[in-house]
Amino acid sequence: MRDALAKTGRPIYYSLCSWGTDSVWEWGNTTGNSWRTTNDIRNEWVSVVSNYKINDQHPESAGPGAWNDPDMLEVGNGGLTLAEERSHFALWAFAKAPLIIGCDLNTVSKDSLAILKNKNLIAINQDLLGK
Repeated sequence: MRDALAKTGRPIYYSLCSWGTDSVWEWGNTTGNSWRTTNDIRNEWVSVVSNYKINDQHPESAGPGAWNDPDMLEVGNGGLTLAEERSHFALWAFAKAPLIIGCDLNTVSKDSLAILKNKNLIAINQDLLGK
């Protein structure tokens, strides 16, 4: 699939998902742009923390163009406090995780949307050197 996507000549982000199995951290960076390192996230703080800790086990695999993915953001889905949403977004930004929005942008609260639009944390996440 990687080779077929490359042959299109268009920039395509290729996200792999085997839910953190198959030692994907050992080969994902030669195959895709990101790879799931965890099971599916749940809309509760304990799940956010668990996925972050599991994702943090193989930072050496990630770098510019290829990233560990602890699953989508739960910001705006109503299961986290505002402080937990802020922390969740910051953890994903610091981990250079893909910032995949998992809420309905048509109904998200202004506070949650402000977290998702935090330019300083997005800049940290998008650092070209991946540091």
